[in-house]
Amino acid sequence: MQKDTFMLLFGMAFQVLELLLNNGSSPYAQWFDGLAPDIAAKVATAKYRMQQGNLSSVEWFRGIGEYKINYGAGWRIYLAKDGIEIIMLLGGGSKNGQQRDIDKAVELWKGYKQAKANLLKKTQSIVATGKRKG
Repeated sequence: MQKDTFMLLFGMAFQVLELLLNNGSSPYAQWFDGLAPDIAAKVATAKYRMQQGNLSSVEWFRGIGEYKINYGAGWRIYLAKDGIEIIMLLGGGSKNGQQRDIDKAVELWKGYKQAKANLLKKTQSIVATGKRKG
């Protein structure tokens, strides 16, 4: 299994964003909103640490990261890096549903990257021709 590694520059902070689907919903927010208050507090702390550049609890694989929170049922946050300054939150879960949650996060990330590539192609076409299509 190949693991992706990322170099963290000293003092680097990240912009942490939630992935939004075409319908405007956020899989991360849907998961987070269903958490008990104590777990939500741990997850919010983990998000803050990511914003500050602390990714020491993240394991990278299959193009995504898994932030492990050592609390209760073994909570995880699934994320990916978009460039060097942006972290996209894809969702979360507990150790019990880990494989299902990983597979879902990988699919969400693949979909995001494909949509981004399609948008880039469309934008390049508009710039090259000077015209918008449909």
